[in-house]
Amino acid sequence: MSALTATPERASRARGRGPTRDNRRGPGMDRRLNLTGWAFLAPAAILIVLVNFVPMIQAFILSLQSGRGTNLTFADPLWYNYQRLFGDEIFKQTLVNTFIYLIVQVPIMLILAMILANLLNNPNLKAKAFWRTAIFLPAAVSLVSYSLVFRTIFATDGFMNDFLALFSVPPVNWLGEPETARFVLILGLLWRWTGYNMIFYLAALQNVDRSIYEAARIDGVPAWARFFYITLPMLKPVILFTTVISTIGTLQLFDEPYNITQGGPADATLTLSYYIYNLTFKFMPSFGYSATVSWVIVVLVGILSFAQFLVARDRRAR
Repeated sequence: MSALTATPERASRARGRGPTRDNRRGPGMDRRLNLTGWAFLAPAAILIVLVNFVPMIQAFILSLQSGRGTNLTFADPLWYNYQRLFGDEIFKQTLVNTFIYLIVQVPIMLILAMILANLLNNPNLKAKAFWRTAIFLPAAVSLVSYSLVFRTIFATDGFMNDFLALFSVPPVNWLGEPETARFVLILGLLWRWTGYNMIFYLAALQNVDRSIYEAARIDGVPAWARFFYITLPMLKPVILFTTVISTIGTLQLFDEPYNITQGGPADATLTLSYYIYNLTFKFMPSFGYSATVSWVIVVLVGILSFAQFLVARDRRAR
């Protein structure tokens, strides 16, 4: 009897008219699944709030205080430290320096990374593993170590001036002039981070079906058109990602100026993060004002990241 009654039910399910597990699942089951998902997310979410957002709120409260050392009181008016920024010539210089690195170094680095990724993605390239390792290797070197090497190379009696002397070029005070000191820092950043960004582009290129390029080549599409109309659109999410992380890293730049130029000459290579360090540990401790400068970095990161997302947003979604 049960077999006879079960047969029509199975037949109706096969025709798509019978009840399924998804149809039998009620609101209670959905609620339990949602609670299970949140239970897995809760530890990580709590950790992110405690490690990231709570210190940010504390830093903002600290930025409303003034005083020396730990003898801090709320400023009068509360926005005194933010008002002080507009009259701080060193802060203005650090802001200019940081944007010079951002405007000059980041585009060059990403373009070089894109070119190298395309070259290394060539299936006919010999010794691909060697070239990929060699280009990425600087990213694995200690920041302090490579900074000291660059400082030695570009010293007055360093390798670079010895090399220029072979062509009867007078020695250059690389780290003693603002323009050349910035050039050395930009060169160091390019050497250190180009291979790091190249890996992201190379990984994305390897996920692109090569038959697309073959079809375009058979149709007579030139190489430059394949790059601009096939490669770049497909790499758009990765380009956005590398642009955002490179922007954030440049706004937080500290190791290279600290180890290569010590912010000199005449604060020509001083960055926002280095200035925060000086305000907190090197000069008379001014924790409230240093927290104010740190919030400038937070605001700049938010504005520039939001602008980059708007620029990279798919126009079809508008």
